[in-house]
Amino acid sequence: MAIHLADISITPPVLLAPLAGITDLPFRKLVSGFGAGLVVSEMVASQEMVQAKPGVREKAELGLGADRTSVQLAGREAYWMAEAAKRVAADGARVIDINMGCPAKKVTSGYSGSALMKDLDHALTLIEAVVGAVDVPVTLKCRLGWDDDCLNAPELARRAEAAGVRMMTIHGRTRCQFYKGSADWAAIAQVKEAVTIPVIANGDIVDAETARTALARSGADGVMIGRGAQGRPWILAQVASELFGTPAPRIPTGAALVDMVAGHYSDMLSFYGTELGLKVARKHLGWYMDAANTNATVRRAILTARTPQEVLERLDEALLAPEAELGDAG
Repeated sequence: MAIHLADISITPPVLLAPLAGITDLPFRKLVSGFGAGLVVSEMVASQEMVQAKPGVREKAELGLGADRTSVQLAGREAYWMAEAAKRVAADGARVIDINMGCPAKKVTSGYSGSALMKDLDHALTLIEAVVGAVDVPVTLKCRLGWDDDCLNAPELARRAEAAGVRMMTIHGRTRCQFYKGSADWAAIAQVKEAVTIPVIANGDIVDAETARTALARSGADGVMIGRGAQGRPWILAQVASELFGTPAPRIPTGAALVDMVAGHYSDMLSFYGTELGLKVARKHLGWYMDAANTNATVRRAILTARTPQEVLERLDEALLAPEAELGDAG
């Protein structure tokens, strides 16, 4: 059940995906509190981090030194990737992940993220630079390829393993699919067959049933959950319990749910400051209310509230509505 990266044991093999603007420090702490094998930081641009442009490092809040946390780096130049890796490793990063999977245009237009899958020779220069710069385990996240004519994840995985990468995570779509259609978990099996290092399946995994199917079709060693955790920070622990027999999480309902959401909300305000926190928190509050089938009028009031007090005063009304159905919602 465990995946070993040097002295780090990823137990259970259910991981939280890096999601820009979502898997910030408050959310990662919440997910980790329920139980997750590994959580991954939001993607950090390597050059901007090293050059210390205002706010980049502070906003990322990488959780350096935290147990079961990986720091994900992105970039297109070997020098900056290596320098960023050295910095986060020196500051306590336990695992460094290289992003070659992000499909966002603002990332791929700069020849970072999944755009690197169009030029594996160049991609390998980044991998070799990071692996050579640090002693901590280096992992890699990518897609099946750039498009249907460029399904080169198995080749990238083979070359990455030879370069020293310790684990691969594969999102079962091409870059050109973005998040459309369905993840092709069976295609991940070709990556699993190509390497001896652990392979993690990612894409459309939202509960125990989809996780079980993804593992069966891909032959992967574990799963990574991203959007499925939105509004359900306990889902990783729930999946781990059903698939790997770990202790079942206590899924909060009623007053316990209100307390959890209030705590998460307060953590976001503390982390970002009140003004920015009010804005950042809205998406998380929206996901919690989606799961609770919150009345549209109450939902609108909370999402347009101008003070934290207004939000906190209406959480009971928002989350304890008679029609609320939580736990396995999603």
